[in-house]
Amino acid sequence: MAVKHITQDQFDEVTNQQGKKVLVDFFATWCGPCKMLAPMLEELSEKLPENCEIVKIDVDQNPEAARKFQVMSIPTLVVMKNGKVVNQATGARPKAQILAML
Repeated sequence: MAVKHITQDQFDEVTNQQGKKVLVDFFATWCGPCKMLAPMLEELSEKLPENCEIVKIDVDQNPEAARKFQVMSIPTLVVMKNGKVVNQATGARPKAQILAML
């Protein structure tokens, strides 16, 4: 499944799916490390089990979502399950670390 771009209006619906882990990539289009991370997330999204999903949310276009999760630096990766944060990391990470977060 490809990485899906979401808005803050879609955020709760996407991250509250029962039994599903959702990796949220808080990013900005101008962010260099975010651009480096994007192809890796696309690659990972194709290999994840059905109960996992990767989504991206642009912090410039969706500031409320960024504030809600106190995103101070990007990229920030937040793993959510049943609407609750279960893991979080700031900065670009190697593929193995991202998989370990899930």
